[in-house]
This record gives sequence, C-alpha cells and structure tokens, in this order.
Amino acid sequence: MENLPLSSHPDLLLGVESASDAGIFKLTDDIAIVQSVDFFTPIVDDPYEFGQIAAANSLSDIYAVGAKPITALNIVCFPIKDQPKSVLEKILRGGVDKIHEAGALLIGGHSVEAKEPKYGLSVTGIVHPERFICNKGARPNDNLVLTKPIGMGILSTALKAGLLDKKDLAELIILMKTLNKDASEAMMELGAHGATDVTGFGLAGHALEMAMASHVKLVIDSKKVPILKNALHFSNMGFIPEGDYANKDFCKKAFKIDKGVDQNILTILFDAQTSGGLLISIPEEKAQNLVSILKEKGHKDVAIIGFVEEGDGVVEII
Repeated sequence: MENLPLSSHPDLLLGVESASDAGIFKLTDDIAIVQSVDFFTPIVDDPYEFGQIAAANSLSDIYAVGAKPITALNIVCFPIKDQPKSVLEKILRGGVDKIHEAGALLIGGHSVEAKEPKYGLSVTGIVHPERFICNKGARPNDNLVLTKPIGMGILSTALKAGLLDKKDLAELIILMKTLNKDASEAMMELGAHGATDVTGFGLAGHALEMAMASHVKLVIDSKKVPILKNALHFSNMGFIPEGDYANKDFCKKAFKIDKGVDQNILTILFDAQTSGGLLISIPEEKAQNLVSILKEKGHKDVAIIGFVEEGDGVVEII
C-alpha cells in the first residue's frame, strides 16, 4: 500500500502506519470504532470447525487492541456448483456460533462463487479512544507474555500429509478456535502497554513489527516459548510451510540470534500461525499476574517468554 494516496485525519487513531492489527477511528470523546477483516481457505476437513477457526481468527485483531467486538459481516467464497449447500451452511454456522460466543452480532455479509472455499469476517468493535492497546506501545523493562503455544503451521502441514494423529489434531483445533477474549480483557484490566496477535508472520515476525513500531528491542528466550507437542518432530521431518521461509528471509536483517539457539526451535519461531495467541508487552511486576489469571481461566500454555530493552526496531533471540 506504500504507493497509494492514503489520507490522514485528526480522528484516525490507528491506521496502516505501523502494520497494526486493526484500524481505530474516534467517533466521540468516549467511543472509537475498531475495524478489521480476514479470511482464508480451509485448514481442516470439518466445515463447522473451519467456520469456528476462521471466525476466531478474524475476531482476534479486535481483541489485540483491547476492543470489544460488536458486529460482524461474513465474507464467503464457495464452489456452489461443486459442493452441497449443507457444507456452506455448516461453515457459516461455525462462524456465527463463535461470533455469539464473542458477544457480537452477525449482521450480513457477501458471497461470491469461486473454485475454492474461503471464509472469514469483517469485524467492527468499540473501544475508548484513550484506552486501547496496539503494537507500538512496548516499553523498556516490560515482560513479554505469549498466550498460546506456536507450531500450528507445521502441524497443519503435517495434517495435509495425513500424518497428524487424532489427539494432536483435536488439540490443534481446540487451540485455533479458542478466542483471545480472556487474554484481551486481562491485559486491559492489568494495564498492558502493547500487544499484537500472532498469525501469518509467525511469533518472530510479529515481534519484529512490535519492536519496529515501538522503537525498542525485544528479547525472546527460545527455551521459554511454548511449542505444540510434535511440532519439533514434524519440523525435523521437513513439514514446514513455504511461508515460514519467507518470514525468516524477510526478518533476518533485523534479528540477532545467539549461537546457542536450537535451530529447530528457531524454525518454529518463524512458523505462520492460524488464530494464534496474543503477544503482550506488560510491566514486569504485572506479567506473572497476567499469566496466573489466564491459567485460572484454562489457558494452560500461557508463558512469559522474554522482555523489552532500549533499542530501535530489533529482535534478539537467546
């Protein structure tokens, strides 16, 4: 979008300038509107579960800025001549169930005929104009908290190859369709400084976006990052999404990687996630409290994975 004539406005609180998770526009002194959109192709066979995952992923950008989703619009591509309408209905039902779980309303949408199914949402939320969080808020002496384990892209690739067992698949699906609602509410309650959701650019890529937007240095302890069971196993076997290589290539100039870092773990740090967790920058004295709150709510893999230092747009992996 760098060559487009984008306009500015005094009430535009968050736009495209920092690769932010959502756009925020001030409506009144007490209300700002939050907007985001996302959709993708199926990553699981069950259409209902695909709908849930796609909806949770779309809602995540609203949660990443600490906002409350209020309405959603379906975005659908579907091969209506080749697949029964019942499949489409299951996809949409999965989506609307997840929208209702978020406390929002489905108010419409748009569909087009296509050779390959795609589904997602355009989501609108609200937040106080002076009380939102974004990826440019990380501060030195903060801790970094990750709310979901990583490795989803690698396990999804193994699934496509027919190598993922039922137990691993069930865990993967539960993780991807879990809303970031609890994490968003907890970080707002405790006063986090910055946040982003971890999706297509992987943990490392989104950490770099945060470091660049905040003009700080993020330090990630590779040994403390929660990783999905068997992700390392399948990574060693070579089941690595093509996008992971692109992520690593794009980020390498702004990264410092210590010699002792396990190369297999390093690969997973660049793994593209679907409906991943939040990466939260929060004052050190509040980080453990955030972890405890989320563990009590059933988010067993949440962990403190690093800290923030003085710097200017770099990430160090130790």
